[in-house]
Amino acid sequence: MTTQRQSLRRSRNNRMIAGVCGGLAEFFGVSTFWFRLAFVLALIPGGVPGILVYLLMVMIVPSE
Repeated sequence: MTTQRQSLRRSRNNRMIAGVCGGLAEFFGVSTFWFRLAFVLALIPGGVPGILVYLLMVMIVPSE
């Protein structure tokens, strides 16, 4: 049995801002809600951790 691993890409269909959460959800096979919740929770302690990680992912992860 061969399984082909999908590469990490920003989603074009499942996006609100840049598709980072949608791409992570498709890559790991979970609901987009959990990644969006994680980024919102990362914004609570001042915003810098969540925004910084999100912007890095936008720059590093290629789009579909």
